[in-house]
Amino acid sequence: MSARVSWKRALMAMTAFGVLAAVSGKALADGADASFRLRQARDEVIYFVLPDRFANGDATNDRGGLKGGRLETGFDPTHAGFYHGGDLKGLTERLDYIQGLGATAIWVGPIFRNKAVQGAPGHESAAHHGYWITDFTDVDPHFGTRAEFKTFVDSAHARGMKVYLDIVANHTADVIRYRECPANDCGYRSKADFPYSRRGGLSGAPINPAFDGRDFGRVTRFDHSYSPYVPAGEETVKKPAWLNDPTFYHNRGDSTFAGESSLLGDFAGLDDLFTENPRVVQGFIDIYGQWIDDFGIDGYRIDTARHVNPEFWQAFIPAMQARARAKGIENFHIFGEVFDTDVATLARHTKVDGFPAVLDFAFQSTVTDMIAGKAGTDRLARVFAGDVLYEGGATAALQLPTFLGNHDMGRFGYFLLKANPALSDGELLSRMTLGHALMMFSRGVPTIYYGDEQGFTGDGDYADSREDMFASQVARYRDNRLIGVQGTPDGDHYRTDGPLYRSIADMARIRGANAALRSGRQVVRAQSERPGLLAFSRLGEQREYLVVFNTGLTPIAAQVEVETTSGTWRSIRGTCAGAASAPGSYRVEIGPLDYMICVSEGLQ
Repeated sequence: MSARVSWKRALMAMTAFGVLAAVSGKALADGADASFRLRQARDEVIYFVLPDRFANGDATNDRGGLKGGRLETGFDPTHAGFYHGGDLKGLTERLDYIQGLGATAIWVGPIFRNKAVQGAPGHESAAHHGYWITDFTDVDPHFGTRAEFKTFVDSAHARGMKVYLDIVANHTADVIRYRECPANDCGYRSKADFPYSRRGGLSGAPINPAFDGRDFGRVTRFDHSYSPYVPAGEETVKKPAWLNDPTFYHNRGDSTFAGESSLLGDFAGLDDLFTENPRVVQGFIDIYGQWIDDFGIDGYRIDTARHVNPEFWQAFIPAMQARARAKGIENFHIFGEVFDTDVATLARHTKVDGFPAVLDFAFQSTVTDMIAGKAGTDRLARVFAGDVLYEGGATAALQLPTFLGNHDMGRFGYFLLKANPALSDGELLSRMTLGHALMMFSRGVPTIYYGDEQGFTGDGDYADSREDMFASQVARYRDNRLIGVQGTPDGDHYRTDGPLYRSIADMARIRGANAALRSGRQVVRAQSERPGLLAFSRLGEQREYLVVFNTGLTPIAAQVEVETTSGTWRSIRGTCAGAASAPGSYRVEIGPLDYMICVSEGLQ
């Protein structure tokens, strides 16, 4: 075997195991080729980051090239709802930190050009999160430039890391107004009361005579419900230019998030796109296909997926997969946000809409209650039993991104403290660690919300869960309780020697080094109606990995069923017995709020 072949094989192995931090970026750029592209989605550890809150690499773009105060520029680092200065240059400069945690893929919040400030007078906030898009073709100047995004993607790829981009197709920024509602508080108007065939309701004049009820491209009049218009000065604010035409929006008023309004209503006032229209479908295929062509990104997280009609996704998702394959990206990871804790509802979007994966809100809700001590471990066993409902069954469930908290609902640490305000520092750290272990070693793709590894807890949802990694000027961020860290959250938060950072990095190392912990078939072995024992096996590579958790406050000693051929065991984490008690039975002993991983080799 030549030295070059040996080097390339070793490099590919390191890439798969997520331990590339020890190799220089230049060496990777010279030798990695595209081997990291071969990793399946289930093999990744995702790190989700909002660029505005992560690292400020260029203070000159803090105001996005705009002039004036915070209501013009959106920049106010003292206010949780405004831009704070983080950008793509800063994110690129901190890749060592992210990779050191064990992440192999970075999910980046939307970076497209946004309407900087929205909201009624006295209730304004800024688009620091990135979801109020006006220009889908360019990078928001608050975050940098297209060239800087390319540098970020290329730098991540040089390290063997993937980049997933957060995208939106349900809505744009709030630009369109309705003449009937000067205060911009229009209630939802249904299709039954305001059909496309009448202007302003059932008694109105006939419109859209060519519309046959099926071909929505024939809906050429857009005033069937309200009389929409674009305010002066904003007529061309959206790009591509077709997005400025009110014909391509539903124009039915604000969603109540129930019934048809969930699909056709304005999401919190944002302009809801007419995604049934073939022009809109092709328009977004063109937009997001171009981002793949231009930057070679590795996947899309799709915002508000449940609020778009299935037919749109049935066309869009295969088009993105084909575009990626044409670029040489075989394992393009697409996962949708379906904000629901019901497994059947989540699974429906894989069967009907065609999503390869959805964010696993059922896992999140259940693990939160379990680790907070409010539910037995049997609840998670029931979630796993529902894996058969997903398109592709339990195998498909291996690529569901699992998570503990996020930028909308709040942080995992916040949920633990809300359920148990009097938790000691030690117990809070143990519960936080145990939650991450459940996410890392059960089926699915673990997704770490930035800052959790530094012990962030936050004060609630939305802006209260979007703390700065760099030194914050927001008073209510600076008084938060940190998990596993002494003192107040002053200064920046990039330490790699803290207990959570080190624990998560160790979990990622174990997961990366043992393929069955990423892709092995999962079999639940033990569960409890109360906080306590949970055990499951991950089967693969002719090995059985037994992963055992104790979510209770008392030690556990129990016999757990295993494969009858699993006779000799060794420890990966914790103290494991060296042999089975009998064929098919293995004794485990585990302390409170702890976990262990044992492995037996030689399965037939």
